[in-house]
Amino acid sequence: MNYKSFGSTGLSVSELALGTGNFGTGWGYGADPDSSKAIFNAYAEAGGNFIDTADAYQFGQSEELLGTLLQGRRDEFVLATKFTNGAAANANRLATGNSRRALVTSVEASLRRLKTDRIDIYWAHHPDGVTPVEEIVRGFEDLARAGKILYAGLSNFPAWRLSRAVTLAELTNALPIAAAQFEHSLVHREPEADLFQASNALGLGIVTWSPLGGGMLTGKYRQGEKGRAEGFGGKVFQAENSAQRTLILDTVLEIASELGVSASQIAIAWAGTHGAVPIIGPRSEQQLTDNLGALDVRLSHEQVCKLDAVSSLSPSEPLRSSPYQSNETHAKTVA
Repeated sequence: MNYKSFGSTGLSVSELALGTGNFGTGWGYGADPDSSKAIFNAYAEAGGNFIDTADAYQFGQSEELLGTLLQGRRDEFVLATKFTNGAAANANRLATGNSRRALVTSVEASLRRLKTDRIDIYWAHHPDGVTPVEEIVRGFEDLARAGKILYAGLSNFPAWRLSRAVTLAELTNALPIAAAQFEHSLVHREPEADLFQASNALGLGIVTWSPLGGGMLTGKYRQGEKGRAEGFGGKVFQAENSAQRTLILDTVLEIASELGVSASQIAIAWAGTHGAVPIIGPRSEQQLTDNLGALDVRLSHEQVCKLDAVSSLSPSEPLRSSPYQSNETHAKTVA
């Protein structure tokens, strides 16, 4: 596993993060403790050091399992978790949202479940539509001063909210907003229109989730498997529901056949060409091994351009300038 500098921080993180939304069975779909342990250990043995979770994952079970798995080796990992949704099916309204009240309640509960004295990166999971960004920024500052968090990040925030939060933190000398997290894949390229540009311009570390489109890009749903299509109630799932998405998956499968690798490895490898740290979220050690195989995939210039072309939101040009594209193509893309 290679490592990269994370935004403007001094952190050195592995090129793939381990998402642990599948650690636990509180949602009725996930990995039991033994399977979670096997996934975690295999990821660590491969050199992975970036763990991403949330209080809401499996109603707190994900954090609880990680708390046990991290014992004796906490300092070997960058540990990130999130607040906003609470850790219960019907969480108390005072423990949800992005208010300072919810922030303080949530961080204390996460620290207990994770069996640690600090969280390396603490994310607001998503905007709640109510809490002013000033309150979120100030809350992060208070937690950092108390030694409970080291870095702050915003997950699933639009670019304008993200930019405002970064600016307010700078102007008030508060804890900087260090990172942004958002969905990104061959079937969800919208963030290339603004979030990538904003994050890069602001010097943020970028983490992207669901590089497999909730499993669609593996091709398994064509074989009758259910996975996230039903396992999470259809949430965080991109359906093969358009001619373009069918073409995207056909192209992924074609390139996978050319290289003798899996479709998931092609999709993850493509996601990694954008300078972000993609999150993988395996439910079994077998899935983890397959996902990690993406690190050995080397997409050619032609293959990247082909994937860009079929997945573009524009009928004529990809949304972004690939590092594999020529200067002439880049000029046309940004014009």
